[in-house]
Amino acid sequence: MTWIKICGTTSLADAELSVSGGADALGFIFAESPRRIDLLLAAEIIDALPAQVEKIGVFVNETPTRVGRIANQLGLTGVQLQGDESAEQLGEFRRAVGKRRIIKTLQAIRWLGSAQDLSADDLRPGPDAVLLDSGSAAQRGGTGLPFDWEKALPLARTIQSAVPLIVAGGLNAQNVGDALRRFHPWGVDVVSGVEREPGKKDEAKLRAFIAAVRQQPAR
Repeated sequence: MTWIKICGTTSLADAELSVSGGADALGFIFAESPRRIDLLLAAEIIDALPAQVEKIGVFVNETPTRVGRIANQLGLTGVQLQGDESAEQLGEFRRAVGKRRIIKTLQAIRWLGSAQDLSADDLRPGPDAVLLDSGSAAQRGGTGLPFDWEKALPLARTIQSAVPLIVAGGLNAQNVGDALRRFHPWGVDVVSGVEREPGKKDEAKLRAFIAAVRQQPAR
């Protein structure tokens, strides 16, 4: 069954909506963003969530020490590194967060527009999963726009040969089925496609998205 992460959680009501809809994980953004959440509020929400739901903190260019401290303080079950964290730094993050899940985000546009190739060896040893996203240096995620899926297929296959692949970037209930059929990812991540405005979830969109994922055949 495809893993589903609903990101940009900013309220307990939205968190409970995501959980009741069938999400496997919720994302809490601790970087500059219209969906950024205060640590104290995040702690209150996380404390109220069922144990089986993953709580993923999203960070951009933070130090391993601070990421580890926040993960411990809030009871995060995983961290998502959305910035320019290098492969060499991943060992430091691993030591800081212990056995928590580490997700490293790669911006598809950077790799599709570069002569530099990503190899499977670049991802070993490394993160527990790679999230392939749209975005830019100015906006790390949550753009609401998909990357070029056709051009990204070889990149996705390289990632999948090393670690589980999570697809993000402009997903919604209408196109997620196509993304699943193309990429056969381990998981999907959605933000803008289930919102009525940045940081506020839309119940109909959220439930339609999760239903569209669950309708697809098992990987």
